[in-house]
Amino acid sequence: MDPAGLAQDIEKTVHAMNHAWTVRWDEAEFRNYIHPAAIAIVPNTPGRIEGRDAYVAGWRSFVESARVKLWRETDFRCQIYADGKCAVVTYLFTISFSTKGQDIVMKGRDMLFMVKEDGKWLVAADQFSPEPVPDF
Repeated sequence: MDPAGLAQDIEKTVHAMNHAWTVRWDEAEFRNYIHPAAIAIVPNTPGRIEGRDAYVAGWRSFVESARVKLWRETDFRCQIYADGKCAVVTYLFTISFSTKGQDIVMKGRDMLFMVKEDGKWLVAADQFSPEPVPDF
């Protein structure tokens, strides 16, 4: 197991997955990055999003109601576990989009739990949130 090589493969996977929903909505491609039993916790949805179909539907709903103008990932970190079978990925993001006549810029953070199945990395869990605004 080469941890640096695995981390690079995972980072490429995450970039490609995000590209599939931010640059152009390619549902079939996006779906290929999501584990069938994926779980997501997102700021504007109560409880959990459970299963690939619900996960994909949530992102579809966003891209159908908003036009993404900018997506940027920074500070990518990857921790490999279980002899290269799973990983925790964190990164910061900036997204600019327009919806309902408003332009919105949001900075946030994302944490993914990834598993390797059938030779490819899949998102098994996702939790993202806006970056808190410092209280000075």
